Amino acid sequence: MCGIIGCAARRDVADLILGGLRQLEYRGYDSAGLAVIRDGSLVVVRREGRIDNLAGQVKASGVDGHTGIGHTRWATHGAPSEKNAHPHSDGSGNLAVIHNGIIENHEVLRERLKAKGHVFHSETDSEVFPHLVQEHQKTHDLLDAVRLAIQEVRGTYAFVVIDRTQPGRIVGARRDSPLVVGLGKGENYLASDVSALLALTRDVVYLANGDVVELTPDRVRVLDENGADKPLQISRVEWDAEAAAKGGYRHYMLKEIDEQPAVVAKTLQRHLDESSGKARFVLPDAAALEPWLANVDRISITACGTSWHAGLVGKFLIEKRAGIPVDVDYASEFRYRDAVLSKNHLVLAISQSGETLDTLAAIREARARGAKVLSIVNVQGSSLVRDSDGVVLTDAGPEIGVASTKAFTTQLVALQVLSWVLARARGRLDREREAKAVEDLRVLRFKLEECLSRGEEVAKAAELFARAQDFLFLGRGVNYPVALEGALKLKEISYIHAEGYPAGEMKHGPIALIDANMPVVVVATPGRVHEKVLSNMQEVKARGGRIVAVAAADDAAVRKIADFVLPVPVVDEDLSPIVNVVPLQRLAYWVADLRGCDIDKPRNLAKSVTVE
Repeated sequence: MCGIIGCAARRDVADLILGGLRQLEYRGYDSAGLAVIRDGSLVVVRREGRIDNLAGQVKASGVDGHTGIGHTRWATHGAPSEKNAHPHSDGSGNLAVIHNGIIENHEVLRERLKAKGHVFHSETDSEVFPHLVQEHQKTHDLLDAVRLAIQEVRGTYAFVVIDRTQPGRIVGARRDSPLVVGLGKGENYLASDVSALLALTRDVVYLANGDVVELTPDRVRVLDENGADKPLQISRVEWDAEAAAKGGYRHYMLKEIDEQPAVVAKTLQRHLDESSGKARFVLPDAAALEPWLANVDRISITACGTSWHAGLVGKFLIEKRAGIPVDVDYASEFRYRDAVLSKNHLVLAISQSGETLDTLAAIREARARGAKVLSIVNVQGSSLVRDSDGVVLTDAGPEIGVASTKAFTTQLVALQVLSWVLARARGRLDREREAKAVEDLRVLRFKLEECLSRGEEVAKAAELFARAQDFLFLGRGVNYPVALEGALKLKEISYIHAEGYPAGEMKHGPIALIDANMPVVVVATPGRVHEKVLSNMQEVKARGGRIVAVAAADDAAVRKIADFVLPVPVVDEDLSPIVNVVPLQRLAYWVADLRGCDIDKPRNLAKSVTVE
């Protein structure tokens, strides 16, 4: 989850590293540090807190050099503090190391190294690695010392190492934590995320598990886990630096909410084939898997957080349209239960980053047991893409805000497409119905734009309820997952306790919490359970609860009961989650803003969860 960047160049790199760290701060912001090699010396600067604290010290100290590494931390072992901040060094002061991941056997390694005279100064698991490398450097050069050291490490890692005696040289290694090479002219880079590199280059090499890489300003060498040289597989990143910038918005989250009409349309267009004159749904990045989909007799969806909520919506769609039974599992639980998998079992993984460790572990377990894996993911070249049998790529672009918004709605579009492809493969979709489904999805862009134009009501509701301590979110059918997502968004960025429930389950416990101090947000748009939702709203009202309803603007029945209505345009019920989630995203945003919260970087959270 931590952010990593390194640069070997013919120019000073401190500002480049700080710029990259600013782009990576959403991956962790407990502390930050930088190390550069200057005139044969290793200069390390570390600070608790945000990148600005580090940048101020770097500027005041005049730190610079042609080889450097930087790190922004999300704490696992050891409290956020300057002594636990990266980079960490060995006893000699020659090495500096940054690390993303967890060294599971760090205590055993630490005790062994202490017995050899090594002295440790932090509480982190990461600090053992420079000491391991130093031990191996007694008989090997830096590259081989790193290769030998990682063989002693159990756990997950992306390591980046520099040695003051070898300026112009950086060595990196990865296993289950992302690490990508950026290629420049007279300079080369390493980072945990392409967003850190967009201002520097768009030519990248995604490292595979077990790879070790060596950088100089003019050369990149990649070795596989057996030590054999690998040819560079260069990818061109479609995103640009502007896409990852705020573009005049106060927060990335607000920008990303407003980008949803465009990215929803772009994701849909990626999955349409119009060569015959009539558009049909296709899976261009899973073409080899498509013929097999007719044989699927069960689907297990596995994901975490917001992506898990998208998976719940997918369950409703796939079971209804394709007639295939679907389970939805938290990825962190899937690998630890004895799931029954068959040769015709499809495991569908969903992840924005494609680097979520729990999800990766789940699909690797599934493939080892003979299941096919299809993944919905936003990042081309990510680990999830490489480890799957097929991919449904979304076109959300870089999502920097920690609380996911546009990634969720594009995942829902991908699930819409997939559900129709599965229906067609099983003979449950004719051309006329497919054409209608395509047009319904095309109209979504304009429905979302209409929804975003109605921001005044959301701002008023936020002002009314910003000081509440608890919220209850209710929905039914395909919009029950939207209630879960609305609750998650609010708790993530405003720190208000919020729970999402199927509205029919309210009577089985949560109704005991309802009083005049607890706002109840109800998704009450038209659909086959609309009357049931109205009854649930009456139950809340009878107990003095205050109701905020997401509803059609002209729904008189809802307006009669609700204290506040967040109007949305009417769409087909199966498409409604894509529209209905938008006012809930904005409600969370405005409540958090009124409470003075750090919206893009909520406490204790990081964007990409690359540790268990």
